[in-house]
Amino acid sequence: MPRTRRRPPAHEARVTWLALLGGLPAVLVALALIWSRPMRFSVAITLTLFVVASWLGAALALRERVVRSLQTLSNLVAALREGDYSIRARGADANSPLGLTYLELNKLADTLRRQRLDATEAVGLLRRVMEQIDIAILAFDPDGRLALVNRGGEALLGRPSERALGLDAAALGVAETLAGPVPRMFDLALAGRGGRWELRRASYRWEGRPHQLVVLSDLTRALREEERSAWQRLVRVLSHEINNSLAPIQSIAGSLRNAFERRGADAKADLDEGLGVIASRAEGLGRFLQAYARLATLPKPQLRPLEVAAWAQRVVTLETRIPVVVEGGPEVTIAADVDQLDSLLINLLRNAADAAIETRGAARVRWRVERGWLALEVEDDGPGLGDTANLFVPFYTTKPNGTGIGLSLCRQIAEAHGGSVTLENRRGARGVVATLRVPIRGSKVY
Repeated sequence: MPRTRRRPPAHEARVTWLALLGGLPAVLVALALIWSRPMRFSVAITLTLFVVASWLGAALALRERVVRSLQTLSNLVAALREGDYSIRARGADANSPLGLTYLELNKLADTLRRQRLDATEAVGLLRRVMEQIDIAILAFDPDGRLALVNRGGEALLGRPSERALGLDAAALGVAETLAGPVPRMFDLALAGRGGRWELRRASYRWEGRPHQLVVLSDLTRALREEERSAWQRLVRVLSHEINNSLAPIQSIAGSLRNAFERRGADAKADLDEGLGVIASRAEGLGRFLQAYARLATLPKPQLRPLEVAAWAQRVVTLETRIPVVVEGGPEVTIAADVDQLDSLLINLLRNAADAAIETRGAARVRWRVERGWLALEVEDDGPGLGDTANLFVPFYTTKPNGTGIGLSLCRQIAEAHGGSVTLENRRGARGVVATLRVPIRGSKVY
């Protein structure tokens, strides 16, 4: 069987032929000069062999130099492609084109090495964080199969990652996490544990394929602690208010019993006074329970267009105890529940009036628009705030006849509209500034 000879690569062959063709004219001229001059035959043959050998040697040396440089570049690029950044090219020199290429490849290897080190450290940190947090993190491939899980996810699924990876969401019992709106809260019970969970979901790409990242936060403990804290506050407030009513009622009941037993001349007066106190305390306790019911059953806002200027002017006229100046602001129409915002602004103006009466001052109402929000301010000339920690605590009040729900109700109404209410002392002057912030998305500003 005849042996097939290996043909040289096309690029090497072209380099060889170009080198030979480049020296061929000089060789032909040299041979013509040698054989045109009278000399011995042996000398002519020797010179001819020398010229041809030099020609062929130079062509082959040039070919070897070009091929070796290209092989070096190929080896460097292959090492970079395979992630081996330890190989460096010798002869890196900025003064020659080939040396400059070697120099740039060496710098590229250093850069890639640093980037891989940074990526490795970042991935290590991410894995450590994922292992330490108690939030369940699950990642699913496009087929709905589990591709990644942390320790929190293993605890939720009730199985180690070796037995969970590759299974689809339905087999794991978490198929509902891949559908529906997010973020949301829902009840989930698995082999590991169950309770109330908050679901968040996002998409990411891995190896060119879309994946789903599912984050589940256990809210059971937080909800229980918050519920326990709410019950403790409620019991404390109710106990305080009821005891305040029962103590004088019990005392007066004993006094009335004694007066009834005496049946003296002052018995009727004592009975009238005692019954009046009992009726007053019962009425106060009834107002307290009504205020609590109002705070606990605030309905969902019914949004309608509301012109801020007309609204402020209308509500300000209800406060007649002190002068209230409407300094105004831009013409803006917001979407809000008119009745609820009326109640909010009335409460803020009432607090401002109660404070300004002490100093015989006045109050001012102004508003502005900043970055898509309406900021309405109620400013007074009162003595200012002393205790700011309990401002929004329900039923906390420093007024003799206050219910302690005004500011709590204001904050609840503002938050139901997606906004907030804040109170702070004026800077450089006496008094308080109450600021209502509500979004004006979909509203009109002129």
